[in-house]
Amino acid sequence: MFLSPAAVLLFSLCLHTTSGAFPRAQNVTWKSTNFKTILTWEPQPAEDFSYTVEFSVVGGDKQRILHCIRSPLTMCDLSSSLTDRDACYTADVLTEPRQGAESQLAEAPHSSSPRFCPYKDTVIGRPEFQVKVSEDKRTTTLLVSDPLTALFSAERQLSIRDVFSDQLQYRVTYRRNKSTGKKVQTSRSSVMELSGLDRGESYCFNVQAFIPSRPSHQQLGLMSQTQCSAQDSQDIFTVYSVGVIACAIFLILLLIGIIIAVAVVCCKHKNNQKSSKEGLPLQGLE
Repeated sequence: MFLSPAAVLLFSLCLHTTSGAFPRAQNVTWKSTNFKTILTWEPQPAEDFSYTVEFSVVGGDKQRILHCIRSPLTMCDLSSSLTDRDACYTADVLTEPRQGAESQLAEAPHSSSPRFCPYKDTVIGRPEFQVKVSEDKRTTTLLVSDPLTALFSAERQLSIRDVFSDQLQYRVTYRRNKSTGKKVQTSRSSVMELSGLDRGESYCFNVQAFIPSRPSHQQLGLMSQTQCSAQDSQDIFTVYSVGVIACAIFLILLLIGIIIAVAVVCCKHKNNQKSSKEGLPLQGLE
C-alpha cells in the first residue's frame, strides 16, 4: 500500500506518542549557495525532543556541530565546518531528548543525508555587473563583480574566483533590445568585451558563472538580472554614409530645381497669354 510523505510523517508522530520513541528526521537535504551550506530536515520537534547533527568526510570520523546539539531547529549551518572544499561529506540528524531531559533509548533514531561535495555541488549565485559603452560606440564592456562566498581565509572573505581560480569563467547571453534572437559569449576574465554590436543600438545582457570542470548539469551558476545599454539619439552622419547623404542632397536640390523651372515656365506662359489678349483690336465699336 502506498503512503504519502504526510502520512508517513503522521505515522511517525503517532508512533512517538504511543511507544515513547522519538521520530526520525525526514527529508534531510543540503542547500548551498556560494558555499553557504545549510542542512535542513523535518518535522518540527515537539516539546520533549530535539535534534543533533553529526557530519564527516566520507569514510572519516564523525564530528558534532556545537551549535546544533539538541537544537529545537530543523536546520544547521555547516558552512564553516566543511573546511576541505574538495572532499565529500555526509551528515546524520539524530533525534534526542531536549536539554536536561533523559531518555531510556539505547540509541537515538537518526537519518542520513545524501553525499555533498562543496566544490562541485554548491550553487554559484547571481553575479552583478556594469555595462560600459566606448565613446566611439564600437565596443561594449561588461565589468563583472565576482560573487563573495561564505568562506574566509586569514579573516578575508573569499570570492568565487579565489576558490575556483582559472576554472571560473563567465558566460554572457545578449540580444538587441526588444528582439528575441540571442547570442552567447564566454570569457575567462571578469572584464568582458563585446565587439561587432550595431552602433547606437540598445542591447540587453545576462551573465552567469561557468565552471567547465564540473558535471554538465552543475556547470552554470544562477542567471544575473538583465541589464540593457542605453540607446543613443543618433545623428544622420552615424546612420548614413557620406555618399548616401550627398546623393540625397543632390536629389532634393534637383527636385527643387524642377519645381522652380516648372513654376517659371507656367508664369511665362500665363504672361504670354495675357499679352496676346491685350494686343487684339476692339470690335463692334462705331
